[in-house]
Amino acid sequence: MPEPRRVLTAHGAPPAAGPYSHAVAHGSVLYCSGQTPLDPATGKLVEGDVGAQTARCLENLQIVCAAGGARLEAAVRCAVYVTDMTTFAEVNEAYATFFSSEPPARTTIGVAALPLGAAVEIDAIVALPA
Repeated sequence: MPEPRRVLTAHGAPPAAGPYSHAVAHGSVLYCSGQTPLDPATGKLVEGDVGAQTARCLENLQIVCAAGGARLEAAVRCAVYVTDMTTFAEVNEAYATFFSSEPPARTTIGVAALPLGAAVEIDAIVALPA
C-alpha cells in the first residue's frame, strides 16, 4: 500500500488563491505551491520593487515549510516565475539572501502574467528532515 500524502494548510501564510493546498508532503519530500508576494496580514501585494516582492515570496515559503516541519534552506529545487526577465538580477539579489550557501537547483521562467498582478511567484520542493 503506497504511503499516504499529507495535505498542509500553513496558518500565517496568505490563503490559497484557488483550489490548491499550500503544500503536500509525501515520503521525505514537501511539495510547496507557488507563493506570490502577498502580505499575510493584509492579503495585498507588498509595496516595492521586484526585490521586495521576491523576498515576500520566500518569506511566505518559509511559513509553508515550517507548517510542514521543514526549513526553506532544505529546498532541493525552486521555480521562479517572473513577468519581466529584465528583473533577473534584482530577483537573484533578493533570492541569494535566503540561500547564501548551497542553494537549491532552480529554474527561472518568464511568464505573461501572474495572479493578482504580482511580478514574481516562487514554488519549492523541499527535503523533509529524517
